[in-house]
Amino acid sequence: MARQIQASRRHSHLISPELPPLVTSLSPKMTSKYVVIVFDVDGVLVDTTGSFQRTTLETVRFFTGKRVTRRELHQWKNKPGYNDDWKLCTAWVRSLGGRQEYDEVKRKFVELYWGANQKGNVAKEKWLLSPMHLKRLAKRFELAIFTGRVWDELNYTLDRSRVREFFSNIVTADSVRQGKPHPEGLVKILDGRDPSAALYIGDNVDDALAAQGANVDFLGILPRKSEERRQRGTLLRTLNARAILDNVNEVEAWIDRSGRRPA
Repeated sequence: MARQIQASRRHSHLISPELPPLVTSLSPKMTSKYVVIVFDVDGVLVDTTGSFQRTTLETVRFFTGKRVTRRELHQWKNKPGYNDDWKLCTAWVRSLGGRQEYDEVKRKFVELYWGANQKGNVAKEKWLLSPMHLKRLAKRFELAIFTGRVWDELNYTLDRSRVREFFSNIVTADSVRQGKPHPEGLVKILDGRDPSAALYIGDNVDDALAAQGANVDFLGILPRKSEERRQRGTLLRTLNARAILDNVNEVEAWIDRSGRRPA
């Protein structure tokens, strides 16, 4: 969910001073073609049903007085350019007859999301990638994040979930001039490397389009039998998703099956 804030905000965040050697459990004659695995955050690493999704619905209801649903929310998210929840909320409110401007909608969204003493909807977030899988992936690959969140939002989640150490490169909305679906964030992470060495894992249209723009393989994450899967599964495949997985804990097994090349 791309955000626009002052350019003086913190940009990409380099954590690990030295990357671990690439370790693989594949056959001696096979190795993963991927060197760097890049994760989107919302809907991939973090369940935002109770945080960003809930805040979006509450914000639209506040300004319009109308009952809006998650099904409608995902219809908006199926459209390119609505990775930014503040932008999405504003467009949705205006489509229902509201006249509020972006800044006013954003202020209400932020108020509902953070709440008093960070006890708003943000407290309902759930980290999804298990410690076992995360540690194993970090030993085998360079792990990175390209998210539409601003730094403050991501920083809170990394601290709360105690996972900061595993990601060597982090690009937030503050780090790029052009948010998703523009591929600028992925290009920053690649830093001149062959795009075929990277895999981007996301859950929406803008993620898939960013991967296309950077010539990076894309892997979709959409929970089985979810509204997201029903609405977006086929769409992501048409945007060249290599596969659609039920959850992020299946990534390593998928790479071992499919992301291989001769040693």
